[in-house]
Amino acid sequence: MFSKSKINEPGPKATDSGLSSTPVATPTAPGPGDFMPSAPKAKPPASILSSDLHITGNLKTTGDIQVEGTVEGDIRAHLLTVGETATIKGEITADDVVINGRIVGRVRGLKVRLTSTARVEGDIIHKTIAIESGAHFEGSVQRQDDPLNPGRAAAAAATAAPSSPAAMRKPEGSVKADAS
Repeated sequence: MFSKSKINEPGPKATDSGLSSTPVATPTAPGPGDFMPSAPKAKPPASILSSDLHITGNLKTTGDIQVEGTVEGDIRAHLLTVGETATIKGEITADDVVINGRIVGRVRGLKVRLTSTARVEGDIIHKTIAIESGAHFEGSVQRQDDPLNPGRAAAAAATAAPSSPAAMRKPEGSVKADAS
């Protein structure tokens, strides 16, 4: 930013060569520690799997997925919306799960919501859950603080020794009901 004065240095003077004595700043490339402001990245829209689409295989994304077709395989996403015409056969793991259609398999989510048109056959492991009137659910429900990491809960359960008969009871419930 500052430059050394050339008044007392030997050699031709700036005034002798016809050049101006005013220093000129030259732009430099930013270093690794320099701050470069950037525009915030816009969140991409959800990927939509249409009702005529049949997928056999696992899906994994950090984004959002809306399923209207059929998936035979596991799904991992940030937000998963299962449409009314959708069928998923496999394990679902997502931060937020909204189920309007049919699922056969385990559901793991921080927030799980079964709407009135939901049909779920399998276990639900959640932090929070909401089941609307009219939803069909057959399986077990278990609350965990971190339902997205299955290994951590199994390790904690294996190391905990029950100290009383009340502690030996399973913390999960088994449900077979039509919420009408």
